[in-house]
Amino acid sequence: MPHVQSLQINYQTLEEFKKFRENGLEELSMSEDLRSNLVEDNSVSPFFGIYEDGKLVARISLYKIDAKYNQYTETETDYHELMKLEVLPGYKGKGYGTALVEYAQSLGLPVKTNVRLGAQEFFLKLGFQPVKYDPVRDRGENPYVWLPEQQR
Repeated sequence: MPHVQSLQINYQTLEEFKKFRENGLEELSMSEDLRSNLVEDNSVSPFFGIYEDGKLVARISLYKIDAKYNQYTETETDYHELMKLEVLPGYKGKGYGTALVEYAQSLGLPVKTNVRLGAQEFFLKLGFQPVKYDPVRDRGENPYVWLPEQQR
């Protein structure tokens, strides 16, 4: 199983993120998120990734959201918002995306994500369920939620 690790908030990680931007996935670029965390000197990194031979090849951002903002589960509970799951070309099919999602699930809170077109099957296999669309809440996004066993 690939090893998921917290990514440091520093300029080296910012340089590694540029490799993802170069692969045509501009809308998934986390460089601006990382830059804002550098400025804020945030000690808890919301970025996680997998390295292969010293190269960052897969990444996600994972933000803990307070229960008072939870509009996705029946119980009022904190949850994680999984964003910007990305695996570099040439590294897909090695289980890296699955490992990143399973890492988020292992933290024991519900996980919410907005599923991109074509990725629905991937998230369904990992136990996510689509949420009934609410145009005010979802604003054109496609939310799916995974619940820990004790909340199902």
